[in-house]
Amino acid sequence: MKKDNFKIGRVILKSRLIVGTGKYKNFKETAEAVKASGADMVTVAVRRVNILDKKKPVLMDYLDPKKIIYLPNTAGCFTSEEALRTLRLAREMGGWKLVKLEVLGDKKTLYPNMIETLKSTEVLVKEGFKVMVYCSDDPIIAKKLEDLGASAIMPLASPIGSGRGIKNKLNLSIIINNSKVPVIVDAGIGTASDASIAMELGCDGVLINTAIAKAKNPILMALSMKHAVIAGRQSYLAGRINLQNYGSASSPNEGLI
Repeated sequence: MKKDNFKIGRVILKSRLIVGTGKYKNFKETAEAVKASGADMVTVAVRRVNILDKKKPVLMDYLDPKKIIYLPNTAGCFTSEEALRTLRLAREMGGWKLVKLEVLGDKKTLYPNMIETLKSTEVLVKEGFKVMVYCSDDPIIAKKLEDLGASAIMPLASPIGSGRGIKNKLNLSIIINNSKVPVIVDAGIGTASDASIAMELGCDGVLINTAIAKAKNPILMALSMKHAVIAGRQSYLAGRINLQNYGSASSPNEGLI
């Protein structure tokens, strides 16, 4: 497992768990949770989190960008224009080219607007960005994003922050089987078992924010998610037994007393 790293663009990650940095009580708690999770990549909502203004609390004072990879995202954007402007600003501020794109459809469901997302992906790829894309669990759309040059496909498990887990294993499995770029479940994970299931299905990684940040004990939940992702990945690599309709004895029938 020590060599079981995965690659997004030119970035090689040791942990298959990516964590968000929003919804925590403060930056100190954020940093403690990230450390417990073992993640080496964190998402940062460019429109919501102060990154560079030293007059206010700065995330970089708590999470060293030399030790952990920052992934700017477009959380809170509802149009292609907003998303493009946000990521171009991130590139100007910090030189980031590996980014996470999400363009939401409405404020109630927070489902992605895939028309705007496809449009944004095409533009960003042409501008040299390495784009990880939050998307619906539609296999056709997922393949289209890959064809446009997305560096990673990030289908939702269920609505953002809902904690309802994976609602469509079939679609997710089809996306995984059809994809030549990493598939990372993004949104809807609620418990460690959800994360483990995602990995057992063959996902390359899991992105989690709310399930950790809003847990009664975020640090302990971050630790549990770390172990769940590792266990799920190991289970996938080990290869599960075939499903059967009837029982199968554990010991041989030959030589019975």
